[in-house]
Amino acid sequence: MFYEVIPEGKVESFVYDFPDSLLSGQIVLVPVGKRELPGVVVKKVAQPKFNTKSILKILYSKPLPRHLLETIRFIHEFYLVSSGQAVTLVLPRGVEKKRRKTEQMFGFNIESKEPTKTPSIRLNLSQKNALEGLQKAPGATKLLFGVTGSGKTNIYLKMANNALLEQKSVILLVPEIALTGQLVQVFKEMFGERVILMHSQQTEAERHLIFNALLESDEPLVIIGPRSALFAPLSNIGLIVIDEEHESSYAQENAPRYSAIRVASFMAKTLSCPLILGSATPSVEDYFIASKHESVVELLQKAKSSAKKPNIKLIDFKNRDSFTKNRYISDALIGAISENIDNGRQTLIFHNRRGSAPLTICENCGEELLCPNCFLPLTLHSDSYELVCHTCDYHEKVPSSCPKCGSPGLVHKGFGTKLIETELGKLFPKATIRRFDADNKKSEAFNTLYPEVRDGKIDILIGTQTIVKGLDLPKLATVGVVQADSGLSLPDYVAEERVFQLLTQVIGRVGRGHLEKAEAYIQTFRPEHPVLSFAINEDYIGFYDYLIKKRKKSGFPPFCYIMRLEITMKTETGVLKRVQTLVKKLSSDKSLRVSPPRPAFHERTKNGYTWQIIVRARSRSALIEACQGIDTNFKVILDPPGLL
Repeated sequence: MFYEVIPEGKVESFVYDFPDSLLSGQIVLVPVGKRELPGVVVKKVAQPKFNTKSILKILYSKPLPRHLLETIRFIHEFYLVSSGQAVTLVLPRGVEKKRRKTEQMFGFNIESKEPTKTPSIRLNLSQKNALEGLQKAPGATKLLFGVTGSGKTNIYLKMANNALLEQKSVILLVPEIALTGQLVQVFKEMFGERVILMHSQQTEAERHLIFNALLESDEPLVIIGPRSALFAPLSNIGLIVIDEEHESSYAQENAPRYSAIRVASFMAKTLSCPLILGSATPSVEDYFIASKHESVVELLQKAKSSAKKPNIKLIDFKNRDSFTKNRYISDALIGAISENIDNGRQTLIFHNRRGSAPLTICENCGEELLCPNCFLPLTLHSDSYELVCHTCDYHEKVPSSCPKCGSPGLVHKGFGTKLIETELGKLFPKATIRRFDADNKKSEAFNTLYPEVRDGKIDILIGTQTIVKGLDLPKLATVGVVQADSGLSLPDYVAEERVFQLLTQVIGRVGRGHLEKAEAYIQTFRPEHPVLSFAINEDYIGFYDYLIKKRKKSGFPPFCYIMRLEITMKTETGVLKRVQTLVKKLSSDKSLRVSPPRPAFHERTKNGYTWQIIVRARSRSALIEACQGIDTNFKVILDPPGLL
């Protein structure tokens, strides 16, 4: 018998022979060239006219659920990636290896679940109305627009409980691993061992064993994790929830590129189950399209009657009289931190740049120290006294003199979270201070230290966007934003949206009804900017109206589809010539709007020079057709707006 099989990797399907009957979705081991790779059986086919290789062995007797086969096909067609690349999203690494089944490796025994209970989940009137609205809203995909502190988690719990009672499983996606600790705790209190955590910081063996257990189990379960948890091999899914749906981490940047929101929307349609997108600051594109489909459900009342709007103070960074005690932290914010420490309350300091200083420059000749691979500025990490590239992870010790002119006058400009940690350590030497960002070791990560944070054992939390998403900390009284406008000048049509979302999320960490005191200090060089005003006033609708008019006028999503073409070559001359040829060819198509070519954000890497072309069109099919038939070697990056 003959079967079409998709192996892992940058390949399409091949036909293999096998003496026994196989099911669509079965995972098998097949030869591809000189390698042996796991693959997924698509279907039985007629005997081809060419010689075939044989399937080596069956890895699992039970096939993948049908919806995952459909999802592999969808990702292949929608995102223009090979079928084999789509398969890598579904199969865990090392799926062909034999693993010793050890319960201790991942902390649960999936084969012995207690009977489904009916936990008590209390909803206020606003939450009940929102739940009813979600059940009545048309289509599979629904947008839950709930202000910070409105209790979206309780609605997730109620809907998850309803699904479990129907013997159906639930997938809950979160944008960061750091957020899983809090949500897992809440869900485990309700559903016990039915809650299973999946994320990339688990070992290969742990992820493989969880995959095995899920594939073989018929129990209704709750899976929590970042975007990869979407591909859990569950046989009967009754609900998918994507919390903080506006977060960019739901889009995978490396190959195969995909949006977890778009893929989840396809899966929900395929499974005929609801997909709930929750956010206090939904993406402008998603809100626009969900409004058109009448599938926006609002939750605008705070969950706790004691919740209140925080007292917000805008501090002009240009007014140095406000910074007499420290260059980076205003006197008012220092005073608030001191008062919090005296009264057993917490402070959260947000700055979306890690390291100690983002620029190292020679005072004598002006030479800027750059990464030799990426040609991007190296960031100083003063704790290890190293210069680090945050793109390729290149490290070097800080030189004692300028490598160009030999002058000892190297200066470090700007500031990051490590410098803020150092400065606060000097100001408050007796305080317990913890920094949370991408430089943390596993033992220092927010997810690991969450119990200490929740219980108020840490006085001052410092971090990047990792710690401002969806957290509810009962002892947090004050948040401080070190430089609120740092992202407004980026040459990106979503720059203002990202700043608004981050500020709204930061401010939303306080005033949730736990404490009498709730305040936010917003330091900025541009206090008059409208985006800051919208965020401070928690005015999402005002911001949405402001931005949607700008997008319509300039012709950006959701009023078009957008594609980025990247071309990389060894020499700058070669890439310029190739880019200009491609622009000329694309510009001949009147259905396309082709922007002038520009260097990519990471122009220089070890692979050579990269330039990019932005192409916009009224239809997605026009962009796909434009890519086909071009003989130039380039990377296609489609950023399609809108829900399916």
